[in-house]
Amino acid sequence: MQKQRILICSSIAIASGIFAGFTGWQITMHFRSQHCQNQIVGVKELCNVTVIPGAMWQGSTAGLWTGTVLGAFVGGLVTRSKYN
Repeated sequence: MQKQRILICSSIAIASGIFAGFTGWQITMHFRSQHCQNQIVGVKELCNVTVIPGAMWQGSTAGLWTGTVLGAFVGGLVTRSKYN
């Protein structure tokens, strides 16, 4: 029973981390690209190209950590009463 609980908790944590990483990337990219909206057309694309790598790294890393920790917590709560 304990191995099944660990498998369920780990699966929930990993899925939650991946989802939160993608969501964090999208949110960070949206907020950072707002800075580029006031530029002229050529500079706007160049600005977006420079913003994307930093937004991907910062947003996905923060989302991945947060989602994994919260997912593990929720997974522990879900399986606590069933597998004890």
